[in-house]
Amino acid sequence: MNHRHRRIISCLTLLSVIALSFPALAADKRVMTEVDLFKFTWIADPQISPDGSRVAFVRVWVNQKADRYDTALWIVPTSGGPSRPLTSGPRDSSPRWSPDGKRLAFNRSAEKEGRPQPSQIYLLTFEGGEAQPLTEMPRGAGGIDWSPDGKTILFSSAEESNAEESAMESEMKDKTSERKSDVRVITRAVYRSNGAGYLNPKSHSHLWTVSVPDAPGQMPKPRQITRGRFDEGNASWSVDGSRIYFVSNRVLEPYYEPQRTDLYSVAQDGSDEKKVLNFDGGMRGYQFSPDGRRIAFGGTVGHKPVLSYTQPDLFVMNNEPNATPKNLTASYDFDIGGGIGGDQRAPRGGGGGGGGVVWSRDGRSLYVNVAEHGRANLKRIDAMTGKVEALTSGDHEVQSYTATADASKMALLVSSSVNIGDIFLLDTASGRMTQLTRINDELFSQINLTHPEEIWYTSFDGKKIQAWIQKPPNFDPGKKYPFILQIHGGPHAAYGFNFTHEFQWMAAKGYVVLYTNPRGSTSYGQDFGNIIQHNYPGDDYKDLMAGVDEVVKRGYIDTNRLGVTGGSGGGVLTNWTVGHTTRFRAAVSQRSIADWAGFWYTADFTLFTPTWFRAAPWEDPEDFVKRSPITYVKNITTPMMFIEGEADWRTPANEGGEVMFRALKYRRVPTVMVRFPNESHDLSRSGAPWHRIERLQHIVNWFDKYLQDKPIKIYDVE
Repeated sequence: MNHRHRRIISCLTLLSVIALSFPALAADKRVMTEVDLFKFTWIADPQISPDGSRVAFVRVWVNQKADRYDTALWIVPTSGGPSRPLTSGPRDSSPRWSPDGKRLAFNRSAEKEGRPQPSQIYLLTFEGGEAQPLTEMPRGAGGIDWSPDGKTILFSSAEESNAEESAMESEMKDKTSERKSDVRVITRAVYRSNGAGYLNPKSHSHLWTVSVPDAPGQMPKPRQITRGRFDEGNASWSVDGSRIYFVSNRVLEPYYEPQRTDLYSVAQDGSDEKKVLNFDGGMRGYQFSPDGRRIAFGGTVGHKPVLSYTQPDLFVMNNEPNATPKNLTASYDFDIGGGIGGDQRAPRGGGGGGGGVVWSRDGRSLYVNVAEHGRANLKRIDAMTGKVEALTSGDHEVQSYTATADASKMALLVSSSVNIGDIFLLDTASGRMTQLTRINDELFSQINLTHPEEIWYTSFDGKKIQAWIQKPPNFDPGKKYPFILQIHGGPHAAYGFNFTHEFQWMAAKGYVVLYTNPRGSTSYGQDFGNIIQHNYPGDDYKDLMAGVDEVVKRGYIDTNRLGVTGGSGGGVLTNWTVGHTTRFRAAVSQRSIADWAGFWYTADFTLFTPTWFRAAPWEDPEDFVKRSPITYVKNITTPMMFIEGEADWRTPANEGGEVMFRALKYRRVPTVMVRFPNESHDLSRSGAPWHRIERLQHIVNWFDKYLQDKPIKIYDVE
């Protein structure tokens, strides 16, 4: 070794010592920003090939120029190696493998004069060539399911019923006037829906089949399987391909009754319809055993009296008329189907692919996703005895999954507190997981992300409550930090171990963030979830305040700089909180409810069964007044911001933020309302990218103004 080499090594050694002494130089990472949303990439709907060699998935990204989300199909080998694109998008979704693994059917929404058209089914072969259209349905086609022999595709499409009546109406209009009326005649209690807007009561989703062409360029004519005044959905082929199964609730106004699910089957030509199951409750997907003799499904069994929250369980039944489903998981305190709240699932256009029930090859076991204590993992459940064992474990959320033909391998989409979501390969025999994608690694390698601290604390009546503390990067326990309490919606929902941009960004802005699962939250069992029925808001508020006290006791919170925010049910509790305590210096209530009676009359779903309230507003007015946050507006001194989507029919603004805003203006309490055009109740999760960023900016600016005394002139009265 010469002198020059020794000098180089000495310099490298010195640089290493310096880097170890100054972590900032070693890491050289920046903090999370709100505009990082533009750089995020999401994965959705991972579909493993029948032989387990490849996984097709939907890649979702922000088209910043168009202020939208674009999607394309990608593929990754399970043996290792980089993923690559299959299509260029910008609106491709829902890949589905043919049984032989040689073709993919998927949905594509083309553009005409700059406007997206109804989504159609396309076919892509791996022998080369462009994707070919398979349908031209006027209202689009979806719900792709290949027949077992790979010769036919089952799908759903909407059409209008009462075609003769519609034709007669059109003829009368032609005779009387050239003007087409835009008047809506509404006869049903549910007449609009969050996101979808006003509903067409004559439009129904029915089932169709189309033959798969042997040669490119052919487009066989689809065949309609079901008709009538009711929707059919969740359709699939029987194991032998002889029949088609589907779910339908054939009641004109189902909101008068507790939820129920009817499972039907028909022959391939739509004849010989049979009712397989009349289930008193809600069915969450179903799957046939390998021999076709049994059906497994996740569902919520009906209760009398009706409950506000019903724990989802796993059921198995014989595939025969009038069979009685057996509940395999009634004795367990977890939710079949998973479900942890966050703001970073693939936004609009990402497609489905939740997972559902997977049978083992021998029919002895069932694989399902389970939400438990803020985590979502796969369990293996004995199909006869209900014995449960863990298939995956960890501080994460398994969001969706699919299995090979023999169920020996599964492709999982997994999110954690520091990972939006990547695909993993699971060996079901050993439980071994192998990461296949690293979709955001390059971006996240530049950002100083922090893991939240999981805590459990004791509430006022001894109940144990789970929560998480998101601390700023380079947190110093000797300092005093401003604090934000985050409250989830639902109210039957749960926070947990998945990636939430909002919490990471607030922490990066110097706030300690507490997010907690008070009573009423899911993933803790039936009793914990339903305990707030007819008492919401109520003791859940006490759980939240006990959580704030727990963090304050740790000594690093400035109690003169406390903020609170939440959306939907969290907005309700935000309104309630500031009406019952003055400890918070600022609050941001998002898509909230202030007047329960007004909400009862105007929300997009009905409360005709006694879930949250025992009766209608005029039948029990005292209860509605007692539980409405507007009742306590005279107590509010906290400066409040209200975030509203102008297309939100779940919690209409005129029963939430508008009510509170006008009342506080009357009382001269500092307040502001921020309204987002064309945004639904899902603004924070799948709103237009720029709107999502502006929402974050407004929330943190409000807290900066009142918790950190920063001059934010946009909120000053002109």
